[in-house]
Amino acid sequence: MCGIFAYLNYLTPKTRREVLDVLVNGLKRLEYRGYDSAGVAVDSADAQDMILIRRSGKVKVLEDAIAEVFTSAPDEASREVHVGIAHTRWATHGEPSERNSHPQRSDDHHGFVVVHNGIMTNYKEVKTFLTKRNYTFESDTDTEIIAKLVHHLWTQDKDCSFRELVEQTIQQMEGAFALAFKSKHFPGECVATRRGSPLLVGIKTKTRLATDHIPILYGKDADGPQHPEHRPHGTGRDVPMMPRTESTSEFMPLEDKEVEYFFASDASAVIEHTNRVIYLEDDDVAAVKDGALSIHRLRKCLDDPHAREITTLKMEIQEIMKGNYKYFMQKEIFEQPESVVNTMRGRVNFDNQTVILGGIKDYIPEIKRCRRLMLIGCGTSYHSAVATRQLLEELTELPVMVELASDFLDRNTPIFRDDVCFFISQSGETADTLMALRYCKQRGALIVGVTNTVGSSICRESHCGVHINAGPEIGVASTKAYTSQFISLVMFALVMSEDRLSLQQRRHEIIGGLASLAGHIRKVLELDEKVRELARDLYQHKSLLIMGRGYNFATCLEGALKVKELTYMHSEGIMAGELKHGPLALVDDQMPVLMIVMRDPVYDKCMNALQQVQARQGRPVIICEAGDEKTMSYASRVLEIPRTVDCLQGILTVIPMQLLSYHIADMLNYNVDCPRNLAKSVTVE
Repeated sequence: MCGIFAYLNYLTPKTRREVLDVLVNGLKRLEYRGYDSAGVAVDSADAQDMILIRRSGKVKVLEDAIAEVFTSAPDEASREVHVGIAHTRWATHGEPSERNSHPQRSDDHHGFVVVHNGIMTNYKEVKTFLTKRNYTFESDTDTEIIAKLVHHLWTQDKDCSFRELVEQTIQQMEGAFALAFKSKHFPGECVATRRGSPLLVGIKTKTRLATDHIPILYGKDADGPQHPEHRPHGTGRDVPMMPRTESTSEFMPLEDKEVEYFFASDASAVIEHTNRVIYLEDDDVAAVKDGALSIHRLRKCLDDPHAREITTLKMEIQEIMKGNYKYFMQKEIFEQPESVVNTMRGRVNFDNQTVILGGIKDYIPEIKRCRRLMLIGCGTSYHSAVATRQLLEELTELPVMVELASDFLDRNTPIFRDDVCFFISQSGETADTLMALRYCKQRGALIVGVTNTVGSSICRESHCGVHINAGPEIGVASTKAYTSQFISLVMFALVMSEDRLSLQQRRHEIIGGLASLAGHIRKVLELDEKVRELARDLYQHKSLLIMGRGYNFATCLEGALKVKELTYMHSEGIMAGELKHGPLALVDDQMPVLMIVMRDPVYDKCMNALQQVQARQGRPVIICEAGDEKTMSYASRVLEIPRTVDCLQGILTVIPMQLLSYHIADMLNYNVDCPRNLAKSVTVE
């Protein structure tokens, strides 16, 4: 959703223009998350005031506005400490406009400014409280209320530190948020905090870091556990309270050398500056003053560590550059031969036909004893669960439930202590999925995370998990993460069946299919020009039906979602077996129909549906196996893909759908990487 980027330098002289360049470039790295406006706040020439620049639209509009401001006011102040905060907004309260853009300010004199990712659910009550104290509001956002609340608390006690003011502020807030604060009353300081939305701190020094851990300091009210008891990793159900010490330590660069701090919603925004980051946890308050970073916590948690570890990022800056591709999405589609290999690397041994998932290895005996498997996700991640449900049922011989996270929570679904719940999310921060995880964890289920982001909330809050290793995915419409999630769940099914003698032949067949997968994907990508020609025929239509069944039904759902996301065309994924129960009424000689018909156990049933479409003057486009003359005889156009194991067909059949949605959107001159109204990381419910 929204993107936060803040920067503070200490003993590192920079001009204000250089600081602005850092902030704007940070926002550009966050553009893929989705946004409708952007803004920055930086110190003014005397550091006792600040300059606030906000614009509706893309970061480029903001960049042009900054250039205009500093053409008329060319001062290039350079000093030892400089603070700036920046933001890309995805509207939740108030329409996209300059006055609703962030940073939001507390008063006309910019006493406090704040950037915010998330939703404050009790903003109406707080707004009423502030209105009675003569505060007036210039925006429709819940974020302005936060800025005015911290200002109100400061007027009540001007002896409070900046960090204490922020702690008092968030104690009055309900909802999910990540926040970064700057104030002219506290020059050279920056405070950031999070609850339910991602936030990290990047640290850049010229000398070796003094420590790889920052001790956690606890607030005055942190006198006992505030969170429900969770099962620890491994065996027992009861968690003893960890011993605590009231530490007063903080991170300081060696010998007061220069240091730069970066606060960001996403590691991609800081990787060009540093690969040393700290992932903040819920209710952490990170404050920088006089070059020192301290992390405070409002309350103790039963399974909270003593310190936050400084993590070294493995991401390379080249991984988040487009290279020779027109869009990130196009690049990520064509990266799939490599990304699927990375997902399997070190896990699948093709020589001895074994699969090892180190992240869940110790939990396999417990999973085998479970009552049922539950796969929970949203959007594309949900479709990866649908795609693998049939195989999981076959190889585990356990009941497998697939749930949309939002619907799962709405129903208050019964969860038992012997359930195993998989939470699938590319970002690891999806709000609905994260809330469902906590719901299941409180009820004693074993939690397995399947994510693409090390250090994400789902990754940290799971008992165990599988990192899909797809690499950074910048395009909002997920492509390579889907195929890597698919393979991760297939590998789990193989692990669960390794000791079943009756399933060995099936396992060897699937592992053989995985060995050939990268080559098969390259063959499918060679269809790019044919798919482009198909897109020319379809891009002016208003609707598209995509039909299939069995292992390829998930491809229909995912393909239809991609078309909706990128082209804004109505598209529907239809179970071919349901065709005669209603959808057949839509079929005529004008309705585009795409059908997936593979030589698998449901081939005859798919052929029956294909004949029904043709009998209603439909002119179906067919995705089928190479050389299948019988099936191709029914088609107006054909896309031939290599033959593979039935349970892996969905990886190959989805790629033409990814390419089709990309080409249609490109022909319509839409922004492929940032579709309207959408965000990469959906951190609000």
